[in-house]
Amino acid sequence: MSEILSDEVQPNMFRRFFLSLTLATFLFTGAYAQTAFDYPKPKKVEQVDNYHGTQVSDPYRWMEDTDSADVQSWIASENKVTDAYFATIQTERDRIKSRLTELWNYERYSSPSKVGNHYIYSKNDGLQNQSVLFITDSIDSPGRILLDPNKLSADGTAALSGSSFTDDGKLWAYGVAIAGSDRTEWRVMNVETGEMLADTLKPNRQGGVSWLNDNSGFYYNRFPDATVGKELKGMSKFQKLYFHKLGTPQSDDVLIYERPDDGEMFIGGNVTEDGKWLVIYVNKGTERMNMVYFKNLTMDKSPILPLVAERTNSYGMIGNDGPVFYFQTDKDAERGRVVSVDVSAKTPVWKEIVPQAEETLGNVQMINDQFVLNYLKDAYTQIKIVDKDGKLVRSVELPGIGSAGGFGGKQKDTETFYTFSSYNTPPSIYRYDMKTGTSTLFRKAGVKFDGSQYEVKQVFYKSKDGTRVPMFLTYKKGIKLDGTNPTLLYAYGGFNISQTPGFSVARIPWLEMGGVYAVANIRGGAEYGKAWWKGGSRLNKQNTFDDFIAAGEWLIANKYTSTPKLAVQGGSNGGLLIGAVLNQRPDLFGAALPAVGVMDMVRFTEFTVGAAWKSDYGDPKDAADFKSLYAYSPLHNIKAGTKYPATLVTTADHDDRVFPAHSFKYTATLQEAQSGPSPVLIRIETKAGHGAGKPTTKIIQEQADLLGFLVKNLDIKY
Repeated sequence: MSEILSDEVQPNMFRRFFLSLTLATFLFTGAYAQTAFDYPKPKKVEQVDNYHGTQVSDPYRWMEDTDSADVQSWIASENKVTDAYFATIQTERDRIKSRLTELWNYERYSSPSKVGNHYIYSKNDGLQNQSVLFITDSIDSPGRILLDPNKLSADGTAALSGSSFTDDGKLWAYGVAIAGSDRTEWRVMNVETGEMLADTLKPNRQGGVSWLNDNSGFYYNRFPDATVGKELKGMSKFQKLYFHKLGTPQSDDVLIYERPDDGEMFIGGNVTEDGKWLVIYVNKGTERMNMVYFKNLTMDKSPILPLVAERTNSYGMIGNDGPVFYFQTDKDAERGRVVSVDVSAKTPVWKEIVPQAEETLGNVQMINDQFVLNYLKDAYTQIKIVDKDGKLVRSVELPGIGSAGGFGGKQKDTETFYTFSSYNTPPSIYRYDMKTGTSTLFRKAGVKFDGSQYEVKQVFYKSKDGTRVPMFLTYKKGIKLDGTNPTLLYAYGGFNISQTPGFSVARIPWLEMGGVYAVANIRGGAEYGKAWWKGGSRLNKQNTFDDFIAAGEWLIANKYTSTPKLAVQGGSNGGLLIGAVLNQRPDLFGAALPAVGVMDMVRFTEFTVGAAWKSDYGDPKDAADFKSLYAYSPLHNIKAGTKYPATLVTTADHDDRVFPAHSFKYTATLQEAQSGPSPVLIRIETKAGHGAGKPTTKIIQEQADLLGFLVKNLDIKY
């Protein structure tokens, strides 16, 4: 999943079968009034599978055929229930949507990056569905539009998805994704004239494009063509690395490297900045353990040689000085270090340049012939610059506790740009002079929001096994700790992905209505290196859920909130998290927002890139892994007769990363099991995928619906 699993933005409502609204009926039993939602009663089939002696029932297997008439009819029925419920909170949704629209309407820029003699940056005027890419000769000039993705489709669902310029900036290869799909079509443009070349790579799960320095062609990876009609859920295996020569059809592309011995191997290739070497990475699934091969591009018919032949650690190339390659690795350093190796030596010897630190090394850039090291100190950013001998040059002073990203450029560049933000601090872009160490404010986001009224605080709490876990809290200054504050607890907890402090327009209305926003840095992420990831993966996955449950208990024990006021949210792998903890502690939460979640843990390997996630989850075909997976699988641990909190599931019809049938089967099962008065609803967005490239209009409507749902179910006065 690899971001596969990140998710500030989650999918929306399925409108294709919009039907007339009907209000839920009310039944009165005992001493209290219980709302009875007229949920669909989907058919069940006799489907039972044997996993290592355990009989597993799958009565909604038919929902995996998402285009069938039966599934479409079920979706229409679910929309009827959801739309009826949304109609009862129309006033709240409209107010929130109006505020979100006002907030989102500000100019947003990306950090500039140098391409040849030009600068490239993206800009959104405010409410444009997609940001527009600009090119300029000077950072002091707006320049001209290079590509406006808003003109690629009438509804804004076509998005830029991947970009690669030639070294001189004269040619540009870029990817276009439709309706949020991970399948990308690559095109090539003459930058100066805007002319489109005939070279096009048809839609596939393409990796990045890496050009030769003479502009004659590029390397890229792709999977075998998907079976027609099964592009959405078909498994993606046997990725290969190809070379495309400019001016030739894709059918003539040359196969460079493949691994027919293992269809789950992922293969990628990059040309070094000096154009002399091709570096090939081979990894399995999303596990950050890879092999490295290289090829000398200055020699005809040079062989592909192994540099790292065992897949036991991670290696990411930073740059090179001729045959001396610089890598970031976690070999013998679970929190990361920088090493070098001379690939021309008869017996290459690895040399340590920057040893492992107390902080976790996030990523490394090579600029001005120096290493820019991005560390995580308890999940927030620290930047250090060292020379090629590993000597500290300086630390970069940042505005506060937050996240700094960017620092892109080439090895000889003397300037770079970075963006800093935090939960209460909108993004600011800084120009950084590598020679003097001076940061100069370049652009500041003009969000209609006064962050000084809000406090960002980091706390630490103990999980079930005593592990110390950090959590960020954001709230209005001066709140009373009386247990009455509506609180939204968010986490991810997987795939070695860290949750760092960052600004989100979507969170502002929540803070303005007096809400506490909490982000728990639970195990499974990369906040504290390899051990933190392993502590929340595979057979240790239960630690992730224990960490999250402990965060909720801490918030209640410390009077920030109480169960009726506590909502939980997560997307993708985080959707799995929410589904699992709802089964384990339905009594702890007042509302839940699981988005695009992996809910069927015995069949996740059967769809799209699901097999790649075995590195985090385990393999259902392995007896020990299955036992662990089945014990927490959100779909299989729903208990009939349980009072579940108010739950709004979200997914999208074009999600070809986490197949929407996960959410379909989960919702149908949870609705049948619900014995309490709280709603269990599903919201299915059309022409959208896992989250990337979603138009602004869809994002705003989705966030208004999610927050409106919380306002109603947490009894917030808004």
